[in-house]
Amino acid sequence: MDLSYSEEDQAFRAEIRAWLEENLTGEWAELRGMGGAGRDHEMFEERLAWNRHLAAHGWTCVGWPTEHGGRGLSLWQQVIFHEEYVRANAPARVNHLGEELLGPTLIAFGSAEQQKRFLPGIVAVEELWAQGYSEPGAGSDLANVQTKARLEETPDGSGAGQQWVIDGQKVWTSNAHQSQWVFVVARTEPGSKRHHGLSFLLVPLDQEGVEIRPIEQLTGGSEFNEVFFTGARTDADLVVGEPGKGWGVAMGLLGFERGVSTLAQTVDFSRELAAVVSLAKETGAFEDPVLRDRLAALAVELEVTRSFALHGLSDVESGADSAAGGGAGSIFKLVWANWHRRLGEVAMQVRGPAGLLARASGTPYDLDEWQRLFLFSRADTIYGGSDEVQKNILAERVLGLPKEARG
Repeated sequence: MDLSYSEEDQAFRAEIRAWLEENLTGEWAELRGMGGAGRDHEMFEERLAWNRHLAAHGWTCVGWPTEHGGRGLSLWQQVIFHEEYVRANAPARVNHLGEELLGPTLIAFGSAEQQKRFLPGIVAVEELWAQGYSEPGAGSDLANVQTKARLEETPDGSGAGQQWVIDGQKVWTSNAHQSQWVFVVARTEPGSKRHHGLSFLLVPLDQEGVEIRPIEQLTGGSEFNEVFFTGARTDADLVVGEPGKGWGVAMGLLGFERGVSTLAQTVDFSRELAAVVSLAKETGAFEDPVLRDRLAALAVELEVTRSFALHGLSDVESGADSAAGGGAGSIFKLVWANWHRRLGEVAMQVRGPAGLLARASGTPYDLDEWQRLFLFSRADTIYGGSDEVQKNILAERVLGLPKEARG
């Protein structure tokens, strides 16, 4: 399969590279490298302003169809955009959940009214979104969702219509404390089990009946949250797809989650690996043949990972594989997550005993970039679909093996 870039693609690469070089200066220069994994709290308001600057120049939602406010870029041009964004060390974007997940889901499954209401706000970065999937008893096992929603008349008694009333708890809700909306998978058919009777609801967060509690992490950040719904409300027409048929919508969204933007991670990983190699040379750890072998293996594995991801995206574009179906996307998640964990382990090995000590100047402590990499990468094989779930997807849906026994 031809994975080379056309002259048009190369011209686009030069365009976005030049734009980023020209714009990541002046007031924006200090944002370079801000907001990476485990550091979502860094300069959030400034990064929000940068994201709106991107929007004003047409650099948000680049893969969306033009009729929905996007640029309608080809698959390879989307890859180029994300690669160049990472290469420029541009700040982490604040609107990933809206731009990469909910937006494409509304384009695929939403009504014309929902698209008209919500897509412009995502493109302009005026409304931020959180993801209401995981629960204390339904993390990797999403079909075990217990949050409930029921239709009731509006509380003012005006007869103006119905609303969904939501009760339950979500957890690991990224950036809920900074978002205006959350998309929630809730059980709307009493007595239903597993993936039956679930609905995909769009819920405003700024209302009575919603409580958001940040979860402090080992890395010092708190981008994850618990969200409690106690009689929270949203309009009856803010259900995506048919009521009770939300499982298909939720799975469609997870397909988008493992799309083009995740490929750009390999560029960031390459920069991290190069920095670890430089550190090893500075400290003398590079003279250790075992450590040197581990670093060489990581370099080879990263190139193979990138090649596999490109082939997988080609299969999705050609229709040979479905992003939502699991195959290539699940393999890619397994590969990059475990690679990144190994990188964190090697980084700490390079740091040596000094890596076990944290600076006491912060509250409760300050971590250097290698300690933060090690600690945060422990979660790579859990969030976004754990290793166990990805293996079950491949076994059951792709290979057709018997389903795992459930207690």
